[in-house]
Amino acid sequence: MDFDAVYLKYVSLVYNVALQYVQNVPDAEEITQDVFIKVYEKHDSFKGESALKTWIYRIAINTSLDAIKAKSRKKRAAFANRDDAALEKISDFNHPGAALENKEALALLFEAINQLPEVQRSVLILLKVEELSQKEVAEILDKSQKAVESTFQRAKQNLKKILDKTEGKQN
Repeated sequence: MDFDAVYLKYVSLVYNVALQYVQNVPDAEEITQDVFIKVYEKHDSFKGESALKTWIYRIAINTSLDAIKAKSRKKRAAFANRDDAALEKISDFNHPGAALENKEALALLFEAINQLPEVQRSVLILLKVEELSQKEVAEILDKSQKAVESTFQRAKQNLKKILDKTEGKQN
């Protein structure tokens, strides 16, 4: 495996996936580094049973979810210790592709997406943000296409409920 070629080919993909999960540039950059360290260290364990892209997607998603969990644990610990600086909002939404006037709306949307269960969040991000096919998402998440479709429908319903509650609080 030519690691440099793999890195150049997939660095944008990994960074964008991480950014969809954590919604801030520094964390996405750190996750991207972590993913490629894992790819480098574990490339011997890649058996080729799935596409290299699928394998890298899985690592990116799992690393992103692990980073979110770690940040959540730190936030809970800080709350227990009353560290006010660490109690600041986890996500300082800063997606480079978002126009200024849309940042607030996008921040609210991603805040709602982050409230979804992990699998629903992953399916929604991979299908609608990353624009992958159901077949690709099924491969990445090791699920059937029917399970992906069902999970997507539940994610949409749950997202609508979350957004309706949020909208109700603002009015």
